[in-house]
Amino acid sequence: MTTGIDTVAFGASATRVTRVGLGGEGILRTSGRMQEAAAMVQAALDEGVTYFDSARAYADSEIYLGSVWGARPRRRQAVFQASKSASRDRDGALRDLEQTLSRLNTERLDLWQIHDVRTEAELAAIDGPGGALAAFVEAKAAGTVGHIGVTGHHDPAVLTRAVTQWPVDAVMMPVNPVEGVLGGFLDATLPAAQARSLAVIGMKILGAGHYVQPRAGVTASMLIRYALTRGVTVAIVGCGGAAEVATLAAAARPFKPLNRAHARQLEILFEPFARKYAFYRGVI
Repeated sequence: MTTGIDTVAFGASATRVTRVGLGGEGILRTSGRMQEAAAMVQAALDEGVTYFDSARAYADSEIYLGSVWGARPRRRQAVFQASKSASRDRDGALRDLEQTLSRLNTERLDLWQIHDVRTEAELAAIDGPGGALAAFVEAKAAGTVGHIGVTGHHDPAVLTRAVTQWPVDAVMMPVNPVEGVLGGFLDATLPAAQARSLAVIGMKILGAGHYVQPRAGVTASMLIRYALTRGVTVAIVGCGGAAEVATLAAAARPFKPLNRAHARQLEILFEPFARKYAFYRGVI
C-alpha cells in the first residue's frame, strides 16, 4: 500500500482522515459494475485513501463499498465511511439508515449526512416536528453514527443557516474556482463552519470534469489543490478508474497549497463562464 497522504483532524474530533477522499460519483454512482467498482475501491485503499463517500441515493455505491468491506472487515475498521439520507422526515431517515448499514456491511457509520438541502421549506421540514434532524441526533446519541452532517450545493444562504443552527459536526459544499467568483459558499458558509470547528468536505471540485481544461493549463491536480488551499478538511472526487484515483491521492502526497496569486488566476480564468459552470446550483 502506498502511503504518505496528508491527514487532518475531522473537525473538532480526534479522528483523522486523509486530505482527499473517494467521492460517491463516477463509477460508484452506477449499477451492475461490481468488478470495476471493487477494483477502484481497492486502488484507493492501495493509495492510502481513508475517506470514502456514498449516499443512499447514489445507485449501487453502498453495495459496491459494502462488498469490499464484507470481504475485508479489518479494512472497514481502518477507513472513514460516510453516507447520506435525502429523507426529510424522521421515520424515513431511520429507514434509510437501516438500509445503508445493511448495504455497506457495517454496524456503524463514521459520518451520516442530511443530503442536498436546497430550500427554506426543506430546512423547516427537517428540523420541525417529526423531521429528519431528530433521526440524525438520535443515531449519533445511540452510537450508530460517529458524526452527523449536512450537504448542499444549491443555495449558500440555506446551507449557511443549517450550519449555524443545527447540531452538526460537518458540512459538505462545492469548492472550486467558480465558487471563488460567485461567492456565497466560500465567503459565507465556509467561515460559518470554521467558526464552529466543523469539518468541511469539499465537493464539485472538478465540476464533473468540465473544469479540467488542459489547453488552458487547468489540471485535476490543480483544482484539488485549489480546494484544499481554500481550507477544506477533505476534498472528495468521484473517480472513473485507478488512474484518476492516483491523481487524487498525489494531490495530497504531500499537499502543497497554491499561493493566492495562482488561486486568483484560476478564478479569473473561469470568471466569464462562472454562472454557466455552476450548473449544480440550478438557476442563478
